[in-house]
Amino acid sequence: MKKRNREKETRDLKLVIDAENNKRTLIDWRELWQYKDLFRFLVWRDIKTRYAQSILGVGWAVIQPVFSMIVFTIVFGNLAKISSEGVPYAIFSYTALVPWTFFSSSLTSASSSLIGSKNLITKVYFPRLVIPISPVLGKMVDFGISFLILLGLMVWFGVKPTIWSLMIPVFILLMMLTSAGIGMWLTALSIQYRDIRYGSNFFIQLLMYASPVIYASSSIPEKYQVLYALNPMVGVIEGFRAALLGTRAMPWQYLGIGSVMALFFFITGALYFRSMEKYFADVA
Repeated sequence: MKKRNREKETRDLKLVIDAENNKRTLIDWRELWQYKDLFRFLVWRDIKTRYAQSILGVGWAVIQPVFSMIVFTIVFGNLAKISSEGVPYAIFSYTALVPWTFFSSSLTSASSSLIGSKNLITKVYFPRLVIPISPVLGKMVDFGISFLILLGLMVWFGVKPTIWSLMIPVFILLMMLTSAGIGMWLTALSIQYRDIRYGSNFFIQLLMYASPVIYASSSIPEKYQVLYALNPMVGVIEGFRAALLGTRAMPWQYLGIGSVMALFFFITGALYFRSMEKYFADVA
């Protein structure tokens, strides 16, 4: 028993030393590239875990946004009569649900990623940033499926995309940066405060109502527009609608402020995550 405890202490000490020696830069991109095979393994593990031994398989990537669209259309579109800016409410809400579903699901997975990978963390050294970033990459499969459904709905409703649809990759990058940045914050905090991963679900639900998912951002009073734009998903969602549905002009103000905030979340999230690496062995 004593020998086993000494071995564990030695291993934990080595992991801490390795982490401290690796904290020379915010993100060592060269090192992350060296561990690209680990990235692929973790992304594939995330995808396989979601769909293995499930009845509907990848159908779950369709059910969540489609069912949400149906409920939102009935409750907010038909009953509450919320404005959809000249397009059918179904496609108005679904266009927002595609990026939002990616954001919420990837953030949920990233926030609990360290706890779920505790066996891997305590045994070998590798850049720990791989852990919260890989769920974000893995959710791109679901996003791609949902986006194809969105294109089908556009054909069904006769909605033509605008020239600004060429900016879709920019919107995708913004939502990935936001998800990864906030995810790094939450998963690092969950090491010290284990109830963070439970409270994160409530936080994500509240954040949906602070984003233009069920309503248009034009309903927000002018004096609160800048404050509202601090949520990067506002620019992403309204960017998707402007590019694909043409419901409004391209929201440059939202995108400008949102881009700054997305970078802020990503950089500060990476900084905090790296500062907490010495405690990661405690998850065992």
